Amino acid sequence: MLKSKYRIVFLMALIAVSCDSNRVFDQYKSIPDQWHKDSIVTFKVSPPDTISNYNLFVNLRNTSDYKYSNLFLVVELNYPNGKTVKDTLEYRMAAPDGTFLGSGFTDIKENKLWYKGYEEPFVFNEAGEYLIKVQHAMRKNGEVKGVLSLEGITDVGFRIERDINN
Repeated sequence: MLKSKYRIVFLMALIAVSCDSNRVFDQYKSIPDQWHKDSIVTFKVSPPDTISNYNLFVNLRNTSDYKYSNLFLVVELNYPNGKTVKDTLEYRMAAPDGTFLGSGFTDIKENKLWYKGYEEPFVFNEAGEYLIKVQHAMRKNGEVKGVLSLEGITDVGFRIERDINN
């Protein structure tokens, strides 16, 4: 009886790992207490090749302490040979009724937000290490000055998946 329980647990773990076979990179960094506007979350990535198509995502975990229905991020992609691409992105975080989007059954919601690869295939066309920098750029309506410390974001992550459609 005990052997069969171990087998079931092993099979469930194997299935969970094999379902994520497209993952190339997936890393989170914790945000202690509040995310300061000058705090930049950085990820170093060495892609496996310079010819395949990839999908890039910014992943976020938020709690019910998050006070907004959207989120503005500045994401900077630094190529190995010095090229830099900087994007200001807006993501919807809550439905019109205030219910948070994302997955999760507790008060922590996980959001997988498209960064690159959704409109056209993304290729890491330079060999070497890439640097991804993520920073929040939240502002209250009608105010020029940004939100100094953003509450409710607990983790910021970056994920790269193989594009199986191309």
